[in-house]
Amino acid sequence: MSSSKAEGSGPSAGPPQAGPHPPGGSTGVPGGRGAAIPKAEFDWRPLALLGAVMLLALPAVGSGSTWLTLTAAGLAMGFIIFIIASGLTLVFGLMDVLNFGHGVFIALGAFVATTVMGGLAAFADTNLLASVAAVFLAMAVAMAVAGAAGWAFERLIIRPVYGLHLKQILITMGGMIVGEELIKVVWGPLQIAMPLPEPLRGSLLVGDASIEKYRLMAAAIGALVFVALVYTLNRTKVGLLIRAGVQDREMVESLGYRIRRLFVGVFVAGSALAGLGGVMWGLYQQSVVPQIGAQVNVLIFIVIIIGGLGSTLGCFIGALMVGLLANYTGYLEPKVALFSNIGLMVAILLWRPQGLYPVTNR
Repeated sequence: MSSSKAEGSGPSAGPPQAGPHPPGGSTGVPGGRGAAIPKAEFDWRPLALLGAVMLLALPAVGSGSTWLTLTAAGLAMGFIIFIIASGLTLVFGLMDVLNFGHGVFIALGAFVATTVMGGLAAFADTNLLASVAAVFLAMAVAMAVAGAAGWAFERLIIRPVYGLHLKQILITMGGMIVGEELIKVVWGPLQIAMPLPEPLRGSLLVGDASIEKYRLMAAAIGALVFVALVYTLNRTKVGLLIRAGVQDREMVESLGYRIRRLFVGVFVAGSALAGLGGVMWGLYQQSVVPQIGAQVNVLIFIVIIIGGLGSTLGCFIGALMVGLLANYTGYLEPKVALFSNIGLMVAILLWRPQGLYPVTNR
């Protein structure tokens, strides 16, 4: 057994010798008082790529007014796609749950909104304020119903398969199929019209460019959702607890916080966002069908793969890219537009295999 002692320990150890300290009060020891903590630099390249896509489209389109119309339409479409995909990104990024049944909440929100707006049709057509109020009421009811359905979905379907990705894929896809059939039982299997209120139809002229009123409203709502998500996850105690629970659940629970309830709240919020996205996509398409969620599912998975699985900022940038490219290629080469999203995903993954903003703990 060694008789040596640690350096500086025991009664023979004298007091620490005074000596010069580094400027700024640092002790020179990593992690010591005054030591600078390195900060990660923000990656601007995906944003630069988004700007490059818009700038490169200008000479290809030729007309400035046509380019502005297409850009506004593409950004609005991107904001709607982001709202739809943000719920799935939230659930996967914070709960590590592959929810392939996300589409059922999209469809449920859209169909609930058709019922609400149908009952308010006479009121909504009176003036712009009334029509906006009717649309927002339909969105609120759709989010509440989709959130409640998400709560039941999490308890009955998701909870038994936490941490089992293959089983999550199979059981959530089955849940979406059952959900679609239940929607057919309530609203029928046929397509239902979902027209915009009269005051929200039409366009605003910006020079020679024409921008639809609804697209402006969709862009504003999408920007508000993005800001609210980023602020909640990064600047509030709830967001801090959720992110801490993802990293070390046992530690957070040992501090007295019920992390399971927080995760259930995350799933409910993601389902509610899907319901909101379903309303906006239905108004964008002017009609809804029971398969609307399954139709959009492929698109939202492309978006979250492009952005980086679980990244809110990546989902946002990826959705805007998808919307812009769909509109540009639809105008320039309509046949190419069918494959533009797949081509964009392949190009992004060749550049960055983990997506634009990969989540480091994935």
